[in-house]
This record gives sequence, structure tokens and C-alpha cells, in this order.
Amino acid sequence: MRDPRGGQRRQAIEKLLNTILIPVNRAGWPFIAGFAVAALLLWTFSGFLGFLGLIATLWCVWFFRDPERMTPVRRGLVVSAADGVVCAVTQAIPPADLGLPDQPLTRISVFLDIFDVHVNRVPIDGIVRAVRYRPGTFINASLDKASEDNERNAVRIETPEGPSIVVVQIAGLIARRIKSWISEGDAVLAGARFGLIRFGSRVDVYLPDGVAPLVAPGQRCIAGETVIADLRAQEPARAAERR
Repeated sequence: MRDPRGGQRRQAIEKLLNTILIPVNRAGWPFIAGFAVAALLLWTFSGFLGFLGLIATLWCVWFFRDPERMTPVRRGLVVSAADGVVCAVTQAIPPADLGLPDQPLTRISVFLDIFDVHVNRVPIDGIVRAVRYRPGTFINASLDKASEDNERNAVRIETPEGPSIVVVQIAGLIARRIKSWISEGDAVLAGARFGLIRFGSRVDVYLPDGVAPLVAPGQRCIAGETVIADLRAQEPARAAERR
């Protein structure tokens, strides 16, 4: 008879390995290599400096981690495009160069600190109708004016239901580069990877008119998993309390 404890031990080992051996996004390997070379050079001068370089290299590996996610797949669900904390839910006009009417829409802003996963994910199934990059400043991404002033990359996705969802990658105080891997005309699936921001940033999602947010400021989101809105829902915007 098979020992059930052996299976439990194997499951525990697999869970531990999956926790430790998180995949690293390929966009991070040049930075990891640079940190590693710097650590080796510092080690030739001082063991202490080399140790600090090793810590920095390990942090760089952690920063560019790219774990798998389980995405809800029902049509109409809008999932978070970024890991982080909802810093604002407000009314705002989406970027003018995306071809949308000049009217305010509900904007959900998620702020990423340097410890969050920075791989961004598609919020909903659809067709990419516009991708617009704009250079800008690098003020604190948690500030409201960062949506207007900071470097950004805006994407408009037309959903099968008809209305469009807008997702905007915004560079932050430390972030100096936005990466996007999708182009106009691409068919995309909710939860798929579409870009990355280094190192600390913000991602805005604009909902279609009349769609209520299902998250509140202060709530933590997981990219590709947390449902932030439902195009088919009839309930009002949700409130939240710290408990």
C-alpha cells in the first residue's frame, strides 16, 4: 500500500520549489547580468561591498519575477492590469489620442512599489485598436497629475461586447522605461502579458461609460486575477473599510 505521507511530502516540496523558483521575465536578464558583474567587481575591492552587490543582484532577480496567474475567463470580466494597491478610483478623461469621445470615464489607478511584480497583463479579451506612447516627466506616480505629465503608454482594447477598455502604463519617480509587446490589430486575451515598467510605477484602467468599479481605494490587486469590473454587472460601485 502506498504511504500517503510520501505524496504529501512530494506536494510540500513541489509547493516550496514553485514558491522559490519563480520564473524571471526575459526583459530582466540584461539588468540581472549587469548587477551580477557589478557585484563581482565590488568583491575584488571589498567583501562587504561584494555582499551588498549580491543582495542587490538577488533583489533584481526578485523584481523581474514573472509568476503564472489564474485568470477568470468569463466574458465581460475586467481583471487588474497590474499588481499593487488601488490608489484612486475617480472620473477622468482618457488620453485624447486614442480616438475616444472627450468625456470622463471611471478610472481605476493601481500603484506599484518596487517590491510588486511589474509585468503588466491585459485586462479583458478584445482587439487592440490603438497604442500610443508619449514621453514625459517622472514625478511620483501616486499623484493624480502623473496621468497627464509622466511618460506613458496608452492602449485601447475593443471588447467583443462593443465598448472599449483603456489601459495606460505610467512611469513613476524611479521608473525610466516602459515596455509594451502588443501592437494595433492584435487579438489579446485577458490575463496575457503585454508589457512591463521599471522600477516603480502606476497603471490606469478606464472603464466604459456606465460600468461600475468592483474595487475600492486601498485594496490590493493581483494582475490577471483580481476582478476590478464586470461589463455585465448591474450592481453599484463597491465601498470598502479597513478592518
